[in-house]
Order: sequence, then structure tokens, then C-alpha cells
Amino acid sequence: MGLMLTPSHLQLKNQEFPFSAAMSAKAFLLSHYSFSPPNLPRINFNVHSFYYTSASGRGRGRGQGRAPFRYGEEGLIKRNSSSWKLWADVKSKPFKIADDPLLRKKEDGDKLVGLVPLPWWEEFPKRWVIVILCFSAFLLCNMDRVNMSIAILPMASEYHWSPTTVGLIQSSFFWGYLLTQIAGGIWADTVGGKAVLGFGVVWWSVATVLTPIAAKLGLPFLFVVRAFMGIGEGVAMPAMNNILSKWVPVSERSRSLALVYSGMYLGSVTGLAFSPFLIHKFGWPSVFFSFGSLGTVWFAVWLSKAYSSPLDDPTLRPEEKKLILSSSVSKEPVKSIPWKLILSKPPVWALIVSHFCHNWGTFILLTWMPTYYHQVLKFNLTESGLFAVLPWLTMAVTANIGGWIADSLVRRGTSVTVVRKIMQTIGFLGPAFFLTQLSHVDSPAMAVLCMACSQGSDAFSQSGLYSNHQDIAPRYSGVLLGLSNTAGVLAGVFGTAATGYILQHGSWDDVFKVSVGLYLVGTVVWNAFSTGEKIID
Repeated sequence: MGLMLTPSHLQLKNQEFPFSAAMSAKAFLLSHYSFSPPNLPRINFNVHSFYYTSASGRGRGRGQGRAPFRYGEEGLIKRNSSSWKLWADVKSKPFKIADDPLLRKKEDGDKLVGLVPLPWWEEFPKRWVIVILCFSAFLLCNMDRVNMSIAILPMASEYHWSPTTVGLIQSSFFWGYLLTQIAGGIWADTVGGKAVLGFGVVWWSVATVLTPIAAKLGLPFLFVVRAFMGIGEGVAMPAMNNILSKWVPVSERSRSLALVYSGMYLGSVTGLAFSPFLIHKFGWPSVFFSFGSLGTVWFAVWLSKAYSSPLDDPTLRPEEKKLILSSSVSKEPVKSIPWKLILSKPPVWALIVSHFCHNWGTFILLTWMPTYYHQVLKFNLTESGLFAVLPWLTMAVTANIGGWIADSLVRRGTSVTVVRKIMQTIGFLGPAFFLTQLSHVDSPAMAVLCMACSQGSDAFSQSGLYSNHQDIAPRYSGVLLGLSNTAGVLAGVFGTAATGYILQHGSWDDVFKVSVGLYLVGTVVWNAFSTGEKIID
């Protein structure tokens, strides 16, 4: 058949026309143009004739006269008095439209009555469905974690707990969190991330629901339940890292991780915003009952939609599977962990030390910020919860901004090492600077602004050290994150408990000075020893 192609249907590949007498018209046309008719199924073209005209005979092929002449077996070259022009008669090869992956058969009983486009949710990339599900899991993760930082205020009043006791309760979460970091990474890398993350969400949701009951039974029971909650949340990061290393191409790594980790920040926003309302309306136990029950909804969706690897997903479109498998890493399950090799690499230790320094400040603000607002800035319970939202909301925004910047730099040719160092340096020095300003501000508004800027710059770490595990050891990304996050959890255990002790014998300025010092140490270690290159295959 004949087909007229307009400029919108032809995409010029080269600016010059390298035309020679030995080149057939068909070869010229097919080598310089790609045929992509919009909104039509893909068509294979056979070129049967080809024409051009010239006013002056300039360029290749000149000097052959002004009369039309034949060129090769498949094309005709022609020129007139105006300009060079191209015509192509094309013929399509047979194409079964019913096989188009973007169309679905419309049936009436056993009778095929037509074809309809797939709904948008089925055309949505499956890898980003996995990313969004991981995002929502981390949303629940921090909702269930930060609700204690608000509920601890009426609980401490009701049960007459001292600041030291409050610090121990807050830190008991990290006892369990610490136990499952490396174990969760090994489990995820060997069994698969779907089962591990699903287990974690169910486990910590049950522990969240049991928290009010344990508090009424006594402190030992509360310590155990909070530690159990930490066990469930401890496997989340390694499992997520394992899944994304299989599902997400390298060029989308920073964006996907930034989105998932922004779920943590938005979880803090949601938990801190709704907890005061629920406490005032229904009492502090309602926070744990309502938040914990949401895990069952997530788990049902996770079971039906998620797979540990693109190879396991029977519904994945072939085009997307090809894209993922051609550029992602960590296809095969890990059978053994080369611990000696891993621990012998300086960039691994840079991750471990930097993770400790980063998490000291992050976890202190996560657990103690509402208390700081209540004690120092004299906000009431509702105000403490609402103003504590702002830094986490800022982190949710800046984490995604940092992710897009990092991926853009990588696509433009900046080395991954340089990108990771830039992002993590911002994630260290930004919080350090703004925390030093807290002792100089004289208004609650400026104090809240400093907190927001501190946490906002902290979120650039998602494109720094939190993306680095997949860079340097893609096959062992779950184990490596579990290893470095173990150090981060130790910072949470010691930092949260130490803050209670410091506040009982010192001031908030002393708390912030320790955090600033560790941020500076992390900056030096990270820039001296980190890399974005793969060091363990």
C-alpha cells in the first residue's frame, strides 16, 4: 500500500545526507529515518521508490543533468528547479493488531467483538508499582514508630515516668531493631524481598496494637513489645534494598530510593499530625490501635501485586522486563556471604561509620523533637505534634529533589562517586550548620525553621550513603544495608538513651553539640573513603 508520511511521522537521524551512487534509495531512507506514526501500531516498511530534486545540482549526485533519472533497483531519483525533496512509497508487512501489548481483546461471551486500549493502571510501569508499595510500607513504618513520641507525653504523666525512663522506653525499640538488620539482609538476599518485607509489616503492626496492653501490664512488658516492634521494622530496609536492586534500573536508582525513603518522612508527618487529634478524642491507646490495623490492608495488596524479582512476575510486560533485566543488577539469589571480602573494603567501613554519624542526629530528632517543642518552646501537646510535622514534610520534598538532581547528574556523565559525595556532604553539613543556630535563635518560629532546614538538608543522604549500597555491592545490597544500618541502629540506641541522660544533667545545647560533632566526623570519613564504583561483584 502507499502511505504519505508527514514531518511528524519522520524523525531525521542525521543532518547531512551522505548520498552516493553506490547506495540504494531504500538503504538511504531506512538508515536516515525512523518511522513512528503516532497513535498507530508499529509497522515494518518496505521502500519501493525514492525521489529527490535539486535546483542547482549541489551536493552528492550533482552533474548528472536536470532530467529525472532512475537510481538503483528500488528507488527513483528526480530533481526539479526548487529544492531537494524526498518521496517514499512504503508498503507494510502483515501485522496482527490483536497482538499489540497496549491493546486488549473485547469479548462478548465467546465472540471477539473488538479491541480496546488497556486501562492506564495496567500500562503503569510495574517497577514503579513495586516502588510505590515499598513507599507505603515505609509510610506505615514511621507512622507506627513516631506515634510513641507523641503518646509518651500523656503516658509519662499517667504512669509517672522520669526522663531517664522515657529515654529507656524510646530506646527499647532499637534493641529489637538492632537484632534483625544483618539477619534481615541475609534473609532478603537468599529468600527474596517479598516474603521478608511482608513479614516485617505484619510483625510490627501486631506489636503496635499490643503496645497499650503492655503499658498497662508494666514497664518490662512495654520494653519487650517495643523491642518486638523493632524486630519487625528492622528487616524493612534490607528487604526493600534487595527488591529495588532487582526491579529498578541504575538510571532510576536515586529517584526510586528517594521516593521510598520519603515515605518514612511522610509517615512521620502523618503520625505526628493525627496522633494529637486521636489522643484528644479517644485517648492515647487509640493511636496504637488505629495505626497498627492499617498494616493488614497493606499486606493484602502486597500479596497480590508484589514479586521479589521481575523474573517471578507472570504479568510483567515483555518490554518492561527487557528494560529491567538489561540494566538492573542482582538477578540470582545469593547462596553465601563473603564476609571477609566485604569487611576488607574501606568504602564499606565508610558506609558503616557515616551511617552511625548520620543516624545519631536523625533518631534524636525523630524521638525527642516533640519533647523539645514542649519543654523548650512551650508548645502544648497539639502544637508539639503539628510543628514537629514541618521538618519531616520538608524532608519528604527535599529527598525527592535530591534524587532527581543525583540521577540527572549521573545521566549527564558525572561520576557516581562524585554525585554520592556531593549529596552526602550536604546531608551532613546542612544539619550541622542549622543545629548550631538553635542556641542563637530567640523565637519559637525561628527554632522550628532551623529544625526544618536541618532535616531538609539531611534528606540529601538518600542520594548519598543510602544509595551507595547498591553502587558498591549490588548482589549483596541487602546484607550491606543491614550491616551499615546496624551501626545506625546502635546510634539510635545510644543516642536516644543518652539524650535522656544529658537532659537530666545538662541542656538541649549539649544534645545538639554531640550531634554536630558526629556530623563533622562523618563528613571527613565519607569524603576520604567512599566510592560509587562497584567493588564487590
